[in-house]
Amino acid sequence: MADTDEYRTIRKASEGIYREKGSRFISLVLPVRDENEIKSHLEAVRKQHHEARHHCFAWVLGSEGGRWRANDDGEPSGTAGRPILGQIRSHGLTNILIVVSRYFGGSLLGVSGLINAYRTAAASAISNSEIIDHVVHDQYEISFPYQSMNDVMKIIKEEEINHSDLIYDQDCRMKVFFRSSASSRILGRFSRIRGFSNRFLGSE
Repeated sequence: MADTDEYRTIRKASEGIYREKGSRFISLVLPVRDENEIKSHLEAVRKQHHEARHHCFAWVLGSEGGRWRANDDGEPSGTAGRPILGQIRSHGLTNILIVVSRYFGGSLLGVSGLINAYRTAAASAISNSEIIDHVVHDQYEISFPYQSMNDVMKIIKEEEINHSDLIYDQDCRMKVFFRSSASSRILGRFSRIRGFSNRFLGSE
């Protein structure tokens, strides 16, 4: 179970743009869940903007934002990935990826100009997105004897647990879905039912 089961993220992908001395900085912010998804998005952006000179990015993962990466993709060190990451951090967001594709306009911007351009492009994409508070839920498959059905359903009703895929048999099974922060308490209640067992299916 995570230390917290709430975090701020975005509802769906959004874009932004910043122009400076002929260069265009096209930004894209996306909600993501893991590094494989991030890799796929980066490949798609590089294909879509194949004429862009740089594809700089930053991402943050985890309910507390503990996993992150910033990449300058050939720009001077610290002028692109870090400013993008700074916008993610300043908005308190996680489970997101921001990519900024730069179409070079022929004029050098200098270190401070690049930092401002990537920061502003990232901020533009965020400002065009819908920020939401997401609650993490855990899903389990639970099993129990048929004669314990009333005890199980009593807990489900009292805890207002979402459930589905109920299978009636000598041993019954169903899927249950509840807030991650409530997992220890709810599983503790279920565990007092004779013959009860559970299998963790994942969080979302």
